[in-house]
Amino acid sequence: MKSFNKINIAIRKLLALAVLVVSLSACHKDLGDYDINMPVEPQVTALDTLYTATVGDSLKIDPKVKGPAGAQLELSWKISVMEGNDVTYVGPVMKIIFGLQAQRYSALLTVYNKTNGMKYFHKFMVQGATEFNAGTSILSVENGITQFSFLKPDGTLQARLYKAMQGKDLPPNPTNLFLLRNKNTGGTLLGYWIITKNAGIRLQSNTMMEEEKYPQTLKDNFFTPPDNLEVGSVFAHSQGVMMGVINGKFYGGTTSTWDQAATYGMFGLPAEGDYELAPSFAMAETGPGTYFIVFDKNKRQFQRINLYGAPAYFGTQYSVSSTTIFDPMNVGMDLVKLIQLNNADCFAYMKQTDGKIYELKFNVQFTGPFTFTPQHKREFIRQDLITADTKWQGAKNGVIYIASGSKVVIYNPINQEVRDITTNFGGKPITMLKLSEDEKTLMVGTEGTIWFTNINTGEYGSFIKKIEGIPGNPMDMAIR
Repeated sequence: MKSFNKINIAIRKLLALAVLVVSLSACHKDLGDYDINMPVEPQVTALDTLYTATVGDSLKIDPKVKGPAGAQLELSWKISVMEGNDVTYVGPVMKIIFGLQAQRYSALLTVYNKTNGMKYFHKFMVQGATEFNAGTSILSVENGITQFSFLKPDGTLQARLYKAMQGKDLPPNPTNLFLLRNKNTGGTLLGYWIITKNAGIRLQSNTMMEEEKYPQTLKDNFFTPPDNLEVGSVFAHSQGVMMGVINGKFYGGTTSTWDQAATYGMFGLPAEGDYELAPSFAMAETGPGTYFIVFDKNKRQFQRINLYGAPAYFGTQYSVSSTTIFDPMNVGMDLVKLIQLNNADCFAYMKQTDGKIYELKFNVQFTGPFTFTPQHKREFIRQDLITADTKWQGAKNGVIYIASGSKVVIYNPINQEVRDITTNFGGKPITMLKLSEDEKTLMVGTEGTIWFTNINTGEYGSFIKKIEGIPGNPMDMAIR
């Protein structure tokens, strides 16, 4: 019986094997009976795996795409951004202003055959780069609109750069452009500030995009933002923060933390005191200290502010060597401009009730007993030069450059000599006056142009070069 069962099992196995062989043969035959027609894939050539895009410039990608006869093809593009703000574009050629940061991004080209509904995907990369590590940034006004432009080292001007990258206008009435550096840490760059009469915008120094890590606007730069902003004037301090007169009070950017912290440079409370300041002031960085001479426009007196981490208001807590020439605590005139030529000599141009402009010279001993020494008071020799649009620049060599109307003069307060500088600006009104950091070059702005003039020892403003094609009237500039 056991032998019979074994034979039975063997027969069953043989039958199962035979069925399997026949089935496989039938399947093989069946597959060969069908002719599958796959859709013809569009051919994409001239698409690189990596593209380098310069921030602020055009990014153009123009592949060659050939589809089957009669096919309707649509190309769509996407650059993936981590924050979810993907850059998308539809069209046969991707052409955009690249406004992302200087880093690498994944990108995708989708070829859509609208005839049969098939989509084909082609991956590539985009490397964001910047050419902003060297060049000249320019702030200007064009038909009432604030413009921010950049001149590359090769002479190419990227006009209206902010509008191209951000898709919106800057606040109106620009006054200053700062490229802030912390000189105490070897010149660490802390970004650009565009300051206007009632606002301000902060830009990243390498991308020219609005800041994300730090406060983006001047109002955001206050720990306790005021309801309204009226900027009198602000200076850039050597520690890479701004200090100055805002809403009639004196503010200083905080330096009590790491300069890469989000709060570095923010404004706390103003210097506490009973005062209302005129816009113009003088700042002296003497040794380890920073000192300010300000003018109370209501009390018509010079006052003192010291920097002890934050600005500290001392008012008239200073000694006066003599009040015979004039009394700094009771000037009795309105301040037009306060200029400090070095860490000692100051000149204040004051308007009397009869409209005449007076020149007050004084010396301040900032360290030790804070002493105010009046030196002279006299009518300014060129009353005709002083208007609401007059531009001033005081130099450490003791001269003052004054732009009035369409000319620039060199004024020497020692002998009251007034000399026109050599360069002729074609009769156009002067809208900007700025000294280079080494004070060997004077930059002069007129409509559409910035002129560079030589004021080195023995020179009187001879022409060096000029930047043309600037949108509107230059207001300020920063060279990096």
